[in-house]
Amino acid sequence: MASKATRAVGVDIGGTGIKAGIVDLEAGELLSDRMKVPTPRGAEPDDVLTAVRTVLDRLGVADDHDVALGVAFPAIVKNGRTLSAANVSDKWIGFEAEKFFEDGLGRDIHFANDADVAGIAEVRYGAAKGVDGLVLLTTLGTGIGSAMIYNGVLVPNTELGHLQRANHKRDAEGYAAYSAMERESLSWEQWAERLQWYYDYVEFLFSPDLFIVGGGVSKHASEFLHLLDLKTPIVPAVHRNNAGIIGAAALGLAVPGAVPAVTE
Repeated sequence: MASKATRAVGVDIGGTGIKAGIVDLEAGELLSDRMKVPTPRGAEPDDVLTAVRTVLDRLGVADDHDVALGVAFPAIVKNGRTLSAANVSDKWIGFEAEKFFEDGLGRDIHFANDADVAGIAEVRYGAAKGVDGLVLLTTLGTGIGSAMIYNGVLVPNTELGHLQRANHKRDAEGYAAYSAMERESLSWEQWAERLQWYYDYVEFLFSPDLFIVGGGVSKHASEFLHLLDLKTPIVPAVHRNNAGIIGAAALGLAVPGAVPAVTE
């Protein structure tokens, strides 16, 4: 259950890196250095668990069970099970991931989709705080994650990075994620053309009131956001690539009227 604690640990598991930090739950800020290790090649469950233990050891909280722990994972998460595996091993599909981490770490955890928890961070502490209507957060990294928030309430497990492109073999994230820019050595202008297609498509489907861009590339927002021509305002995530850590930690915080802390 969510608590009234003032600090918690957030772990953000991604396709290329696993990050963690201790978070001030009142301010929505890191109290510690951000610890990061590479996501193990193949990202199989046992290897990912070992990497999570490593970042918790480096933070000095591996055995501190009095501090709430939230874990963000790049998959559809329902009732503690991971139902997809876009950038991790297929062994996660249909896997009882929450129980696996709890057993492996020897403690209770809060567990949710990585983009959803980034959305929680931005609603509670960032660009979506106090915003009415429909907010769509997208994380641009190894893939494209998405969080849909309506009047401050999270609609969990949207997968807008997997929108299909007519007559193409690659879905949206294969074409427009930040990893595609790096893989194909695209310029900011070339990549922005792909993002224009993506956000135009999402804008047409959902008519949002605000787009928020998160993920590692959000720290370079000044290089590409101005190149996009949209009807909807689009801004970088306030917490940039730390949104996943902060949102995961915030799952342990009870806030009356705030975004629900579970995604079941």
